[in-house]
Amino acid sequence: MPPDVHASQASPPAPAETPDDAASKASGSDRAGAFPAVRYGRFGDADWYSTPAPVAYPAALAAMEARVGAILDGRAGDAVWLLEHPPLYTRGTSARADELLDPRFPVYAAGRGGRFTYHGPGQRVAYPILDLRHRGADVRAYVCRLEGWIIAALGRLGVQGERRAGRIGIWVETDGGEAKVAAIGVRVRRWISFHGIALNVDPNLDHFAGIVPCGLAGYPVTSLHRLGVVVSMAEIDRILAETFAETFGERRF
Repeated sequence: MPPDVHASQASPPAPAETPDDAASKASGSDRAGAFPAVRYGRFGDADWYSTPAPVAYPAALAAMEARVGAILDGRAGDAVWLLEHPPLYTRGTSARADELLDPRFPVYAAGRGGRFTYHGPGQRVAYPILDLRHRGADVRAYVCRLEGWIIAALGRLGVQGERRAGRIGIWVETDGGEAKVAAIGVRVRRWISFHGIALNVDPNLDHFAGIVPCGLAGYPVTSLHRLGVVVSMAEIDRILAETFAETFGERRF
């Protein structure tokens, strides 16, 4: 079985969905592993879904787990889920206690590898839940394609995103030096990927101060808004969908 992999690490917030509400939609009556979301379209040989209201983290985990099970059972296919969370921190399996500097928001065990990350309004989260058996069966290659996807999306906005050796995520050069604009964190179970990416569109960057993001002390985070790029979440979603299709292709292999 492939190992867990951590790379790193949104419209005005509406009332957050409770874990019980979303979990009941994600399991029980929903036998196909559908999300508490509306269908967005189909890109890169995956069905896309979008949830407009912030989704509580336990509810998101329940929905992802349900979809993974449905794919393994042959009841559903690949999917990408677009959403945002209320302010919270997630803890990966390698996180150290001293990296949680100020638990001002709820902290959740993510079940993925890696360290602490922040999620909140103004951040576009995308969870690709893909059957990697039909997409190369190579976890490192999959993470590399996620990086390429984000870089391509940023390029559409005139932002040059870059990889950094030994530092997962996508980085940009700013007047104050390099900063992370997007995080990647994935888990793979029996070759089904879940969790995904988080792109900082216009979150409250002060919220990152409660943790050492991804265990990388001394490296700041930034956002598209901080970089001078003002863009709607709807436009971000369109760009993510188009560049996902380009990066992952419309056919399985």
